[in-house]
Amino acid sequence: MQESSSVSELANQLRQELDRYSPGGKLPSSRVLVQRFRVSPVTVSRALAQLAAEGLVVTRPGAGAFRARPRTAAAPAGDTSWQEVALSADVATDLVPRTVDASGVTVSLAAPPPGVLEFSGGYLHPSLQPERAMAAALARAGRRPGAWGRPPLEGLPELREWFARSIGGAVGAAEVLIAAGGQSALATALRALAPPGAPVLVESPTYPGMLAIARAAGLRPVPVPVDPDGVKPELLADAFRATGARVFVCQPLFQNPTGAVLAPARRAEVLRIARAAGAFVIEDDFVRRLVHADAGPLPRPLAADDSDGVVVHVGSLTKATSPSFRVSALAARGPVLERLRAIQVVDSFFVPRPLQEAALELVGSPAWPRHLRTVSAELKTRRDALTTALRLHLPELALPHVPSGGYHLWLRLPDGTEEPALTAAALRAGVAITPGRPYFSAEPPAAHIRLSFAAVAGTGEITEGVRRLRAACDEVLR
Repeated sequence: MQESSSVSELANQLRQELDRYSPGGKLPSSRVLVQRFRVSPVTVSRALAQLAAEGLVVTRPGAGAFRARPRTAAAPAGDTSWQEVALSADVATDLVPRTVDASGVTVSLAAPPPGVLEFSGGYLHPSLQPERAMAAALARAGRRPGAWGRPPLEGLPELREWFARSIGGAVGAAEVLIAAGGQSALATALRALAPPGAPVLVESPTYPGMLAIARAAGLRPVPVPVDPDGVKPELLADAFRATGARVFVCQPLFQNPTGAVLAPARRAEVLRIARAAGAFVIEDDFVRRLVHADAGPLPRPLAADDSDGVVVHVGSLTKATSPSFRVSALAARGPVLERLRAIQVVDSFFVPRPLQEAALELVGSPAWPRHLRTVSAELKTRRDALTTALRLHLPELALPHVPSGGYHLWLRLPDGTEEPALTAAALRAGVAITPGRPYFSAEPPAAHIRLSFAAVAGTGEITEGVRRLRAACDEVLR
């Protein structure tokens, strides 16, 4: 066996030879395996680790590797039917029964089967992630004095200051809390601002993960329609009056899924309407760093123009880096800040200090602005490739708005189209898409799909993905 042979090939060879050894019997030493198969010690070590993970061998430091003994018979399955009663016992007293449904979120988190192109992903493809910069930042962070100690509960002061500067306006570091990703920050904000059973106003359509958080907390999402200029202020005011809600959740910049940007004339109106209702606005500023190269100047966060503590701002580094780089910020003014802090401490104590230190190292490095420029140019290229392919090969799918930021397009399907049928047909054709129904808190006005152009490998996969989607549409729309 040559040195270039893979770990999996060596593991497979060793797996086939295990029957030569009795349970508990010792395998040849690593030195013997290196000489016999002509591979490196690292390859042998990794192959044995793979077999150990499968429960086929047991490795003992200093002693070697041994064939694992047969597992004892599994204990008979218990009776868990009692849990149905226990988990539903409080429903009778809940004004709004809590439902934990992650299906709308897992669509963008789950990896598609091998060979299926990922138009459903919610994160940058690995080729777009700053992997080297993150690895270098993490290595430098690990060497910082005190990097493995307990951080301040609110987060590292320098990181809080960085997020405050990125928000702008009069927001200071003292008004920022570091959180473990945008999803966690949104959950903290909703728990802090709305009691179980309360209505919460949401954009329609909106991010399914936020709807899942609200329903899991026993809140009642109430939809407020959006158009390409964002939420409609007159309908927002009507919704506050009709429901008595004290919270409105929105994404003013490159909204998910429509890509809408809240128009300048509506920004002040939204804040005025919420203030008059005695309500908070949770601003989910999730893709500010995924702007396209042709976007032009971006509007400031709503929090930067808020002097009365109306806005609770959520910002994150995750979308612009990696799904595992879960560092975000909550910003708020007034007494609500202490409630946010208390809930976060109770839920998670704090964000691990090494991750916070790595975030500081990353955003302070020369690699960070280079990465953002690269992603900005690449997202524009991918967006243009997808819109061109759709208009050429799938003109029956309506594309009302082409965003200049974010990572997806929102398409309306022809009347009468069944979203589940098209989603299933697309998967059979080899492309994963996201159905539109989970983005609506009430009955949707039409069938939609969302197509992501960030999770694929490049424009070649975009072209091939549209070709496969064409085949799926031919099957369903005929």
